[in-house]
Amino acid sequence: MAIAAGITVSLTTRTRRCLSSISGNRIRFSSPITLQSNNLKFAIQSPSFRISMRIEAPEKGSLLNHKERGILHFVKYHGLGNDFILVDNRDTTEPKVTPDQAVKLCDRNFGIGADGVIFAMPGVNGTDYTMRIFNSDGSEPEMCGNGIRCLAKFIADLENSRGKRSFTIHTGAGLIVPEIQDGGKVRVDMGEPILKASDVPTKLPPNRDQSAIKSRLDVDGRAWNVTCVSMGNPHCVTFGTEQSQETKHFTGILCVSPIYWVLIAFPFLLIMRQDLQVDELNLTEIGPKFEHHVMFPARTNTEFVQVFSPTHLKMRVWERGAGETLACGTGACAVVVAAVLEGRAARSCTVDLPGGPLDIEWSEKDSHIYMTGPAEVVFYGSVPL
Repeated sequence: MAIAAGITVSLTTRTRRCLSSISGNRIRFSSPITLQSNNLKFAIQSPSFRISMRIEAPEKGSLLNHKERGILHFVKYHGLGNDFILVDNRDTTEPKVTPDQAVKLCDRNFGIGADGVIFAMPGVNGTDYTMRIFNSDGSEPEMCGNGIRCLAKFIADLENSRGKRSFTIHTGAGLIVPEIQDGGKVRVDMGEPILKASDVPTKLPPNRDQSAIKSRLDVDGRAWNVTCVSMGNPHCVTFGTEQSQETKHFTGILCVSPIYWVLIAFPFLLIMRQDLQVDELNLTEIGPKFEHHVMFPARTNTEFVQVFSPTHLKMRVWERGAGETLACGTGACAVVVAAVLEGRAARSCTVDLPGGPLDIEWSEKDSHIYMTGPAEVVFYGSVPL
C-alpha cells in the first residue's frame, strides 16, 4: 500500500537538524510508504530500509502563487492565540471567500479552524492595502486589532520584506498604520478612541461629556458598571457589578494604622471594593447577553477586567461574532481607555489576555492608542471551496 501526503511546513534550524538525524537510520514499517511535500521528500520501499531524503527550501510565496480553479491558498496566523486565515486578495476588490464559506472554513471540527478570515486587498485613497475580515459567524466587523498585526506580517511575507517596515491600511474603522519592529513584534497606531455614546454606538444615556462612563447596565438581573468605547468597533468594558463596590456609613472608632486608634466624632464613609475575578466568570453564559443587549444597536464586544496595579490589567473578552477568544487587540485598547477614564490605571499598561500580554499606550501627545504585540505563522495550506 502506498500513502501520499502533501504538507507544507516552515523548516526551522531545529526541524532540519531533527530530519537530518533520522536520515540513513534503519526503521521498520509493515508496508511501503511514500511521503512527499514541497520542501521534504522521502520514500519507504520495504519493511527494513534506509530513508532517502531530500530537503528543499520552498520558494518564497510559491504556495500562494498557484492558481488552481476552486482552490483557496491561505496562510494561518495567530496573535496571542486569536487565529486567522489570511488570503492574498491583492488582485481583486471582491473577497475570494463568501461569508458562508468563511463560516465553514473557520469551523474547528470540519474546517481549518479560526476566529476569522482576513483578506489583503488593494489599497484605496492612497493607502498601501485594504483589510476586510469575516468573523467565524460570517459577520463582518470594522476591524480587528490582533488581525491587523497578523495582516502586517502576512503582507511583509508576501513582499519578502525584512526588518523594520510600516504600512498604511484602509479598514472599516479608518486608517490604521502597523509597523513591524526589528524584534519581530508589530506596533500599531490604532488612532483615537471614540467616546461619544451615540457614535460607539450605545443607547446608554451619556453621563460625562456625551460619553457613557461607569454607567449602569442591567444584565440578567444584575447591575454592572460599564464604560463604552469604540476603537472603530464597539466595546463595553466592565470592572465589576455595582455590588462589588459598596459604600457604608459609620460613626465611631476608625483604625487609621495598626498601632493607633482614633475616635471620630463625626460620621465617615468606608468604601469597600472587591475587584472582579475574571477567571471565575462563565463567559459562555453571560457574554451573549452583553453582546445582544438592547443598549447596543450594533451588538458589542465585551471586556471583563481585573486590576492588579495601575500599570497591570487582566481581561477576558467576549467578541461580537466570534464568542470568547484568547485575545482581542481592540479590546485591550478599549480596556486601557476605560481604566484611565475611571481612574483605575495609568496611560501605559500591560494587559494580560488568555493568550498572552499586549502593551498598550494611550498617548497624551496625540490621544492615539498604540498597541504592541506578536503575530506568528501557524501553517500554510490550500483547501477546495
